Amino acid sequence: MKAIGLKVRMKLSKKLAILAGILAVLSASILFYAYYIEPRKLVIRHQSLKVKNWNPQLNGLKIAVMGDIHAGSNYVTEERLREIVEKTNAENPDLIVILGDFLSPGKREFQIFEMPVPNVAENLKGFQAKLGTYAVFGNWDFWAEQNLRREFEKVGIRFLENEVVTLEKNGQKFRIFGLEDHKKFGNWANKTNKWKQILEPTEADGDLIVLEHSPDVLPIITDERLLISSKLRLILAAHTHGGQVWLPLIGSPIVPSSYGQKYSYGHIRENGVDMFVTTGIGTSILPIRFLVPPEIVILEIYADD
Repeated sequence: MKAIGLKVRMKLSKKLAILAGILAVLSASILFYAYYIEPRKLVIRHQSLKVKNWNPQLNGLKIAVMGDIHAGSNYVTEERLREIVEKTNAENPDLIVILGDFLSPGKREFQIFEMPVPNVAENLKGFQAKLGTYAVFGNWDFWAEQNLRREFEKVGIRFLENEVVTLEKNGQKFRIFGLEDHKKFGNWANKTNKWKQILEPTEADGDLIVLEHSPDVLPIITDERLLISSKLRLILAAHTHGGQVWLPLIGSPIVPSSYGQKYSYGHIRENGVDMFVTTGIGTSILPIRFLVPPEIVILEIYADD
């Protein structure tokens, strides 16, 4: 009996050793892919987005959406920045929006960036869109906002920080409103009152699209008491990176949002307002992506009848 028991234990130990070896190889392969392969990708995602109460005469508005470039992060080189411009222009968008976090902090000092601001701007030069290229600041841009604004305006990218711009397509006006980064909001009531005052003179200029780095703005500016405009139709946001890692059954274990995975990526409708969240391009904190590849999103907006 003892001999039989010993044989069983030896077989079990052998099977466990094989299983451990398989798991080790699988884990190493996943890490290799997540560090070396997926961050090198740049997916062009086309999405038709149906927006509630959208002016149907603006149907087909094409917006190139990107965010979280994090220049200098894993594989986000100067060559990659030029590729972003080239691939975006090839889609012939009406409008280009870049939703913050252009920079990557240095490993030892947040205010020393992995790629200097002038280099970032120079390699993002050349965006072409009929209605222009607009950007908002992200939380990692805080220490260089003035420098970013100065250098990017030289290459035709305009930052909007609590600023509204009226645009026109097919003879129809609409507005884009760039908000400051969510880390600056402070008291919600005071902030939304300020935004209402900014928007009020332009309320006759049609539907409103809000540009904001973090999707956590949605429940603030669409709340019944805090709604910034009755014509708010769409929010475009980034910040979450889609969690950077997505696992079957689990989803994204870590999402930088107060709402967990609720606003991690894609199309969300809440309080009668639509929002689209891009998973971004670069990486932050961990230099990996797994099943959440870098993306440029080409949105075509249509009324949801």
